[in-house]
Amino acid sequence: MEAPSSILLLGLCLLFASSAMTSTLAEPKAHHHEFVVQATPVKRLCKTHNSITVNGQFPGPTLEVNNGDTLVVKVTNKGRYNVTIHWHGIRQMRTGWADGPEFVTQCPIRPGGSYTYRFTVQGQEGTLWWHAHSSWLRATVYGAIIIHPKQGDSYPFPKPNRQETLLLGEWWDANPIDVVRQATRTGAAPNVSNAYTINGQPGDLYNCSSKGTVIVPIDSGETNLLRVVNAALNQPLFFSVANHKLTVVGADASYTKPFTTKVLMLGPGQTTDVLISGDQQPSRYYMAAHAYFSAQNAPFDNTTTTAILEYKSVRCNNTTSCKKSKPIMPQLPAFNDTNTAEVFTRSFRSPRKVEVPTEIDENLFFTIGLGLNKCPKHFRSRRCQGPNGTRFAASMNNVSFVLPNNMSILQAYQQNIPGVYTSDFPANPPKKFDYTGNVSRSLWQPSFGTKGYKLKYGSRVQVVLQDTSIVTPENHPIHLHGYDFYILAQGFGNFNAKTDTKKFNLVDPPLRNTVSVPANGWAVIRFVADNPGAWLLHCHLDVHINWGLGMFFLVDNGVGELQTIEPPPADLPRC
Repeated sequence: MEAPSSILLLGLCLLFASSAMTSTLAEPKAHHHEFVVQATPVKRLCKTHNSITVNGQFPGPTLEVNNGDTLVVKVTNKGRYNVTIHWHGIRQMRTGWADGPEFVTQCPIRPGGSYTYRFTVQGQEGTLWWHAHSSWLRATVYGAIIIHPKQGDSYPFPKPNRQETLLLGEWWDANPIDVVRQATRTGAAPNVSNAYTINGQPGDLYNCSSKGTVIVPIDSGETNLLRVVNAALNQPLFFSVANHKLTVVGADASYTKPFTTKVLMLGPGQTTDVLISGDQQPSRYYMAAHAYFSAQNAPFDNTTTTAILEYKSVRCNNTTSCKKSKPIMPQLPAFNDTNTAEVFTRSFRSPRKVEVPTEIDENLFFTIGLGLNKCPKHFRSRRCQGPNGTRFAASMNNVSFVLPNNMSILQAYQQNIPGVYTSDFPANPPKKFDYTGNVSRSLWQPSFGTKGYKLKYGSRVQVVLQDTSIVTPENHPIHLHGYDFYILAQGFGNFNAKTDTKKFNLVDPPLRNTVSVPANGWAVIRFVADNPGAWLLHCHLDVHINWGLGMFFLVDNGVGELQTIEPPPADLPRC
């Protein structure tokens, strides 16, 4: 009689052991990484540049975590420029000190210094990315963040056979820091890029670039997941794969109601997860990206970057015939095809009904756009090379954002230190005008300041983002740090509260961290201010943030520890 009881005991032991293993597997993990920021020789377009990279890699390392995990990344600066790293789209609940924008949440990491970023990924799944948030270093200092579902959870779509990350970038045949410094000196627009890239490679259509062209494998009958990130500095991009449809399933680390499209449009900062099926004739197909350019009478980089979707059965083995078979090229939209961009952008929905704040505590209206500064009297003409002897500027509600240079905004806010910023950012434009019409020249000159807007913890916030036609209308990718928000609606012309409010999607609006505000149009976003700290809202075209297209929210602590920002880390860089 003892044998069965011992078998039962053994079975129970195995059952407990297996459940213990399962619970161990399901526990969130801490992932430790070291980032060394350093100059590295990078050869592109026939020429070698000493580019700033992370760990000698361009693009930088991909970070993979599960929803609920913690990232601990020690960044050591062995380069010659100040640097910070921003974890784009990570909510940073109570960990604002790890957000990364220079002089907003921290002082920069000086050459020779280091800082350890610690934060937990909570309630987000999909694709985000990290990048430098200091001058134009993010031209080469960037990489992907892949957030898998929690251990034991699955995707809300069939599990893909394989996954590929495609980082769309922008390359200058020059030092990007020199490019922006020259523009700052002259007041003119910076030189446009020389190439776009996919995973750091320009692709077949550029000089000296075919050898490095990225190959993305696929097999007949497979369904694969492509994680597409627009890491370009200044350019919204169209992306398409020849003869293949793309099914959008996620964006900015939130799942979406699936929809099928032939073309994606991503503003800088945005990510889109798509499924692609190996349902075409086995061959080689170009995946291509080029500019969506909505500004008027301005130069832009009109080149096309490519990678190759290659069916396994036609894998090249350097035979002559293979070299001759040119991949099939997709038909990308015209550079100024705003209609295609808007149809795509408006196709996003949340997978199911969501809880959108309906009562609003803060109803804000922000104009966003360019401007021109009159040439200061003590400047020589060579420092005022913008239109008609001016200097380019940009603003929100006519305030051109100026970064502090001796302390971060978050430190000053937490420690009540005066003189670093003011909290009088206007809730509405100082003067109402026909925003998308023929704007009087008297309104082209912004004021300057480091102005924030205070929000009580838990307040329900609506922001109307209104493009203006000052200098030129343009599609602006507006990114909010520390938050996701619902995009309720977008449209063209001037926002009209009486008629446009009826268009709001309060059932299943998409959840994003970066919204593409249409050229000569508007977008409306809502969020709940549940994350205390200092949070930047800015245009993700770096040329525009340099000119001042930004502001920040100051969100108060709530009640108790869980509604209060954590104390600053001991190794927070000093100014």
